[in-house]
Amino acid sequence: MVHTITRALLTFFTSFGVVLLCGNKFIKYLSKFQSEGQPIREDGPQSHIKTKRGTPTMGGILIILSVVCSCVLFGNLNNIFLILSLTILIVFGLVGFIDDYKKVSQHDYHGISAKLRIILQIITSIICCCIAYKYMNYDSRIYFPFIKNLFIDIGYFFIPWAIFVIIGSSNAVNITDGLDGLTIVPIIITSMCFFIISYMKPEQQELCILLSAIVGAGLGFLWFNAFPAKVFMGDTGSLSIGAVLGFTSVILKNEFTYAIIGGVFVIETLSDIIQVLYYKKTKKRVFLMAPLHHHFEKKGLKETTIVTRFWIISFILAIIGLIHVYVVRV
Repeated sequence: MVHTITRALLTFFTSFGVVLLCGNKFIKYLSKFQSEGQPIREDGPQSHIKTKRGTPTMGGILIILSVVCSCVLFGNLNNIFLILSLTILIVFGLVGFIDDYKKVSQHDYHGISAKLRIILQIITSIICCCIAYKYMNYDSRIYFPFIKNLFIDIGYFFIPWAIFVIIGSSNAVNITDGLDGLTIVPIIITSMCFFIISYMKPEQQELCILLSAIVGAGLGFLWFNAFPAKVFMGDTGSLSIGAVLGFTSVILKNEFTYAIIGGVFVIETLSDIIQVLYYKKTKKRVFLMAPLHHHFEKKGLKETTIVTRFWIISFILAIIGLIHVYVVRV
């Protein structure tokens, strides 16, 4: 088979090219059937409401299609980890699509119930994690960050742990997706880091094909999602890509490294959790609005300033994560 790097490059340029070439027509198609675009929370910053109203969503469809097509063309479809990753991408994408469709069709930003969404995510995760666990030779070790060779073996509890990581990652990326370009760049950075890590592991090198496809599709999507965004990825994109990144971290045995590299997703999610729990207990708010990027909007910072600073933080966290992998795990 052609060398992994060569196939990864072909995958990257294919997914990037598909999104870039089809982007404008796809956005026009979405706009045609979404007269009011993605429903916007009315309690959000007024500037946010004005600039986002009317922008079509479900741009994640194009990302998923480009990733799947390029992986089919250049990936080894006999590799179980690649197949499971694509399965998670597609199924979580379908869950997100149903959520987006309900929001758009009913002009309500709530979408499907959280309970139904979690149930669908859990079912998919259980099936994929059980299969992956078998092909990982029942390796149930969890490695801790910053201390060389420190791990615990949790046995069959590894499957619930893996499910937690996948679903947590999926929803964390979804929570972060709130400003133009805010989510897609950390996704690209995280995917590039995982590409490096997976290339260092011969038994998981095939994930390089998937990750390079996500990077290519992500850069293509950023072309249209940069401020002012022509399209949002919606739950279709954020839930599916978040789930795949979580699954990848499990396969690569770098779940805690992912928490470092994808620290922006962690921070945004924690801000949302803290806000909800604190408000339930005290009827007061820690932040002006959660998740955190909306807090800064309420403080009067420009959207482009917030997004750029989050990108910088994501880049710094990625460097820390890679240094950790090199020093501790190698």
